[in-house]
Amino acid sequence: MKQIKFTALLILLAVVALAQGPKIEFEEYDLENGMHVILHEDHSAPIVVVSVLYHVGSKNEDPNRTGFAHFFEHLLFEGSENIARGEFDKYITNAGGVNNANTSNDRTYYYEVLPSNQLALGLWLESERLMHARIEPIGVETQREVVKEERRQRYDNQPYGTILEEIVKRAYKVHPYRWTTIGSLEHLNEASLDEFIDFYNTFYVPQNATLSIAGDIDIEETKKLVDAYFSDIKKEGEVPRVNIEEPKQTEEIRDVVYDNVQLPAVIQAYHMPEQGTEDAYALTMLSAILSDGQSSRMYKAIVDEQQKAVTVGSFPFMLEDPGLYITFGISNMGVDAEDLEVSINEEIARVREELITENEFQKIRNQMENRFINSSSTLQGVAENLANYHVYYGDADLINTELERYMKVTREDIKRVANEYLAPENRVVLHWLPKSSQ
Repeated sequence: MKQIKFTALLILLAVVALAQGPKIEFEEYDLENGMHVILHEDHSAPIVVVSVLYHVGSKNEDPNRTGFAHFFEHLLFEGSENIARGEFDKYITNAGGVNNANTSNDRTYYYEVLPSNQLALGLWLESERLMHARIEPIGVETQREVVKEERRQRYDNQPYGTILEEIVKRAYKVHPYRWTTIGSLEHLNEASLDEFIDFYNTFYVPQNATLSIAGDIDIEETKKLVDAYFSDIKKEGEVPRVNIEEPKQTEEIRDVVYDNVQLPAVIQAYHMPEQGTEDAYALTMLSAILSDGQSSRMYKAIVDEQQKAVTVGSFPFMLEDPGLYITFGISNMGVDAEDLEVSINEEIARVREELITENEFQKIRNQMENRFINSSSTLQGVAENLANYHVYYGDADLINTELERYMKVTREDIKRVANEYLAPENRVVLHWLPKSSQ
């Protein structure tokens, strides 16, 4: 019972430890093997976050072996040469900590939140994951079943669960963003043990890893521990990078998908530039105008006033390479997809034709500031953001300064990007309809 209470307290402290404070100070350096290390010292709570970001996601996969990056997110909890199967999580929970991982199109991220006196444990576990992962038939077969069940629960048996999958395979013709992170179960079933081992040896190497540590640490002592656990790992080969440019879309792509749903939906996906560009910041602010909260334009017009939808939204699906700006709506009972699409298009047309008001502009600037502050309001958020900013932008100090990029966006910029990117010839449109209407 004491252990459970301590773990709950640990999580709570992680949430509140960094409620808006001063500039986030950090040190960063490279080990001789190429691993990048970022250290942030904060004694506001007796916890430490140990994280490793590997610059490998679904876009780095063989088109005939999709799903590998996500599969490894699961597989690398199987244990190592020095950690028995099923014991990885036990080390964390027995120390009073929590851990998890996630995969995107561009990266795979692992982290532990631990009492600060367990820093060495976190470093040992991550060094074992990097050096001595257990990739053997029993673990591969176990995780194949885990991924199959995840696919069934989150995608196949979930209403509207395959929307992103259906969008990207139409939006991208050559770029590996044309498949989602869950990938193909058929590919995973067909893959040999040697193929899994080759993927691990290619991407799970020190020069493809960023170790980010935040919390109640002593910087100099932490450097010694990092050196002890990671400096002897050898740099192996070169990490292949994706260098594929998606051709410009010149005409609208439109299709219908029939699914086990009760209400029709409309999904539109417009090609947009990669994260970190000036236009990406402007599009993020545009999405706040259109759909951030019940006072947003789309919600007020389509849900409240016209009552054509139960929900509407828009968001930039920002990626390391050019991504997608997505709008969506789920129809109200008795409203067909065509009618809903008309209303969505009307709101898009408004931001293309008119400048947003000064009041709206100030509101979204405040929202961006609040969002920016909250993104680093926990030690976990700091560790992850430092790693993300380094890997994606080559500048970890954006954790302190990225807000300036949002503040440079003007009302004219927002109108300009709406016209440049939210054009019919630049989009994929799906009508998501009940099977009963087929």
